[in-house]
Amino acid sequence: MTSFLLPPSDDPIRPAEASGIRIAVDGRPVDGLAGQSIAGVLLGSGTLAWRTTSKNARPRGVFCGIGVCYDCLVEVNGQRDVRACQRRAADGDTVSTQYDALPEVAEPIELPGEADGRA
Repeated sequence: MTSFLLPPSDDPIRPAEASGIRIAVDGRPVDGLAGQSIAGVLLGSGTLAWRTTSKNARPRGVFCGIGVCYDCLVEVNGQRDVRACQRRAADGDTVSTQYDALPEVAEPIELPGEADGRA
């Protein structure tokens, strides 16, 4: 089977009356269609990554697309840790990208008996 590009006007699955929506992503307006997920709106706008990893600041976007991997986390209308692939975009949503630094590692606690090897 070969893949091919289907013109949007010929797509039998696309609703005939798809209304446009606009969301704000980090203050930038992004247009999409009613019914799209936030990830779908972002991908449709050409944005492939909207989160960075805590350890090496590597770009992340949609990986699994079904809400299992948590690579697509964003903040939506003030609510953190929303999976963009699972949240349907609504007109007027305010989306912010997330970055959380790794927490500082505390000094290990020595338990009684560990120092003399009895633990």
